[in-house]
Amino acid sequence: MNAPADTVDTALLGGWQRDFPLVPEPFAAIGAALGIGADTVLARLARLSERGAISRVGATLRPNVAGASTLAAVAAPEWQIEQVAAAIGAEPGVNHSYLRENDWNLWFVATGPDRPYVDATLARIGAATGLTVLDLPLVRPYHIDLGFALDGSAHGPGASAPADGSALRPGDPELLQALTGGLALVPRPFAALAGALGRSETEIIGRIRTLREAGVIARLGVIVRHRALGWRSNAMVVWQVPEADVDRAGATLAAQRGVTLCYRRRPDARHWPYNLYCMIHARGRDEALGRLGPAAEAAGLTALPHQVLFSVRCFKQTGAMVLDRNRATA
Repeated sequence: MNAPADTVDTALLGGWQRDFPLVPEPFAAIGAALGIGADTVLARLARLSERGAISRVGATLRPNVAGASTLAAVAAPEWQIEQVAAAIGAEPGVNHSYLRENDWNLWFVATGPDRPYVDATLARIGAATGLTVLDLPLVRPYHIDLGFALDGSAHGPGASAPADGSALRPGDPELLQALTGGLALVPRPFAALAGALGRSETEIIGRIRTLREAGVIARLGVIVRHRALGWRSNAMVVWQVPEADVDRAGATLAAQRGVTLCYRRRPDARHWPYNLYCMIHARGRDEALGRLGPAAEAAGLTALPHQVLFSVRCFKQTGAMVLDRNRATA
């Protein structure tokens, strides 16, 4: 699937990636806004999911607020890529895994309920593959809600406000884990979720609202698969920025047109000196590079050491792990 089937699909995919209605019948509310019935909304979302245009209707979370995460990479020999990617993807805490154009070619995000869980995941991957694993923890997010403008016209929102982790309460990890997995495509999804968690619909909606307002939930809505929609020339761009200037540059970069993610990470002194990252999603390589140039210039980055890592293949894309169910039931 390279494009939405019609204007209604476009509206569903583009207009409801965030601000999902926190009401008992959210799909009816979406339908009312679009002039269609709830049954039609649900049928279209189910079809878009079957075709791979969306991964779920659910939440993305602010990293390292509820749970822990890190960006990691290995340099897999070409003949071993499939085997190494399979070992990485087999880890339940790995929620994103991509092949990129670089000697460090397999990149993944490792998540878990806490940092020791993430460390153990990285250690198992290193042991299973025999490869050095880069561990590049997040230092500061500038724009990381993972929303995606289908026409590529949107400017970034600028630096995000920090999340308030003090809003978390007992029972929230179970709720957040369910939301990252996706809401059921039924008329009253919050009631279905409440039933699964042994809680009330009113309580569930209230907790989601609180967690979204606190920034723990970065975004609640339709999670699109951009590659399936034709946006296949996607580049992770990394810069080596002087420490005194990285926050200024990151905040400026986050606000540029075409920048879909932007964050600061801790470099690896031996293997990977880069500390500022952004993602640019485009329909073609020239389009991606055409967006990168002005964005880098606006942020004062053009003269600094950098690399452009285009994505070649997606091996895994799921919600983050917040709760280790094996640990919880042990």
